[in-house]
Amino acid sequence: MYHSLSTPMHVSACGEGAPVLFLHGMPTSGRLWDAVIARLCSQYRCITVDLPGLGRSPRAPHSLGDLRTIADQLDQIRRRQGIERWHVVGHDAGAVIAVHYAQFYSGRVDHLALLAPALFPELKPYFLIEPLRKPVVGELLAPVIRTLFWKIAMQRALEEVEDGRSLARDFYAPFAGPAGAMAFLRLVRWGQPQRLLADVPAILPRLAMPALLFHGAADPVIPAEFAQRALRLMPNASLLTLECGHFIPLCQPAAVATELGRFFAA
Repeated sequence: MYHSLSTPMHVSACGEGAPVLFLHGMPTSGRLWDAVIARLCSQYRCITVDLPGLGRSPRAPHSLGDLRTIADQLDQIRRRQGIERWHVVGHDAGAVIAVHYAQFYSGRVDHLALLAPALFPELKPYFLIEPLRKPVVGELLAPVIRTLFWKIAMQRALEEVEDGRSLARDFYAPFAGPAGAMAFLRLVRWGQPQRLLADVPAILPRLAMPALLFHGAADPVIPAEFAQRALRLMPNASLLTLECGHFIPLCQPAAVATELGRFFAA
């Protein structure tokens, strides 16, 4: 584990070769990438983090909405790993963090890959999440909605994934028990999309590095228009649509690993 000046993030690394940073979304962890990395680590040095408050990282004194702080922490990890430049890959909210890291540290990003990119302020939160954003109501409903979210949304999304039950337990661990309901509440309040993502459309045209976008054809969370819009805005981007839902690295790991390998080598 590498400790930043403010909040530690759990870091895992394997393999040799050109370095790749993998950023997960919410409410998952670095294990989101296990099956992809298993296919890439013979050629690449694969580095995953558990974002603050998720996976094996401790709870954070700030929110994930503090994107500059997260970007600075990631660059501290880069320096401590002795890396000059790396490829950066992000899924869901991890794509938002990847975009902001690429904005603040563009000289350190070789290639940028964004899967199910939750990039635009028109993003609609999952229907169970919206009540948690309301003061008092959210605190009262947090234990019930946390349980419903995992039983309805997460378990359904992971039921056909290899090792899905183990992954579900791992992803759920930071939100278990009475304190976990409040941790889940803080997570879903990490930022209103209208505010948090307001500047992303202006950032994307400034990202000149090669970019690869992945969209799941059956994604119930991220509309296809988000990927198409990012494609139009980014000057050096291409788009792949895969037959899967939102958790692209879990349901199509072989295709993701193959396409990332081609992209990085191009």
